[in-house]
Amino acid sequence: MIKLDITKTAPFVSAETINGYAERVAEAQKALEAGTCPGNDFLGWLHLPSSITPAFLDEIKATAATLRSECDAVVVAGIGGSYLGAKAVIEALSNSFQWLVADGKNPVILFAGNNIGEDYLSELTAYLSGKRFGVINISKSGTTTETALAFRLLKKQCEDQRGKDVARKVIVAITDAKRGAARTCADKEGYKSFVIPDNVGGRFSVLTPVGLLPIAVAGFDIDQLVRGAQDMEKTAAAPFAENPAAQYAATRYALYAAGKKIEILANYQPKLHFIAEWWKQLFGESEGKDGKGIYPASVDLTTDLHSMGQWIQDGERTIFETVISVETPEHELLFPSDDENLDGLNFLAGKRVDEVNKMAELGTQLAHVDGGVPNIRIAIDRLDAYHLGQLIYFFERACGIHCQLLGVNAFNQPGVEAYKKNMFALLGKPGYEKETEAIRNRLK
Repeated sequence: MIKLDITKTAPFVSAETINGYAERVAEAQKALEAGTCPGNDFLGWLHLPSSITPAFLDEIKATAATLRSECDAVVVAGIGGSYLGAKAVIEALSNSFQWLVADGKNPVILFAGNNIGEDYLSELTAYLSGKRFGVINISKSGTTTETALAFRLLKKQCEDQRGKDVARKVIVAITDAKRGAARTCADKEGYKSFVIPDNVGGRFSVLTPVGLLPIAVAGFDIDQLVRGAQDMEKTAAAPFAENPAAQYAATRYALYAAGKKIEILANYQPKLHFIAEWWKQLFGESEGKDGKGIYPASVDLTTDLHSMGQWIQDGERTIFETVISVETPEHELLFPSDDENLDGLNFLAGKRVDEVNKMAELGTQLAHVDGGVPNIRIAIDRLDAYHLGQLIYFFERACGIHCQLLGVNAFNQPGVEAYKKNMFALLGKPGYEKETEAIRNRLK
């Protein structure tokens, strides 16, 4: 089970202060459970893990098996929560050099629809030329610009290369149950489809087909992923003293109240890079409202100690750091001895590389605390599907609690619409004539 260590926040906020929020955390938990909080129509994630049945997972795995047998590559088309969770888990569980060691047993998983890069899409379609590829199109509406643009290109290419009958087998829609362009397209073309639950927002959707299908296609154990989340769901309902998600939320809130406005999520395992990207959306889009919220940032250590380390150590003291630590790596590699010892590192000979990494983690944590940076440590036993399931639900539950403490609606994102309105006006989208005229006058 996840282990949370908040002892190195003590010089900045006392244990008594953190424990003093236990009652407010309990009220936040009660509001989530009773559905009396703002955004209560988007609480489907709260007991999602325990609602997942073996039959549902079997359906996901059967569709994944079809894609795996029919495709050398599968493109996941989606943006934000419609791709970050899947990418985070797949990157965390994959061989770091997958492209070089691919044995043909698992299709290459690619991502599109998360940007409007013409070069990116041109290079993607060139790579797919002549290949047996399929598409998982993830969009509740089917009209999100980035994803719809990519899917239109991919659908045509797939049909042109593989024929409409095969394309119908290897294009899967994950969308609304009844409404929207993606649903209309799926029904018209006869695609296999899965539903994005109405009461689960994108950034909380990893454990829906949005995340589960791509992860299963990549060849990873979604049963274990779900089981980890189920176990954490039980733990996150425990009293404050035994509840790491509740304690993490309370500690974040205490630090925020003490003037720590930026949280840096750090890891010492390169495979966790996209877990941090998913975490940034989860917390940033959930709590950044009404002039409130902790700004979520991330670093990959020790790499970024040689770029961001100076700022973290000596910069403005408005930050705190949360470290995700993996207790046991999947491989063992010993540091060799060298007769000449030109680099002076023979004192490390015979040690595991992970021991060096762990001492770098501890040494950095001590240095940052000495430099005025509160530190939280989240430890998971291994980097496997089970523990990633725990970690995902741990962060989701903590996010829901913290937003209640802040007094913001965790489940909307009104600020996201601002850029879309301007973009559509600049592109001359029908129905935006007044906005087009206004923005052009503004730009004169």
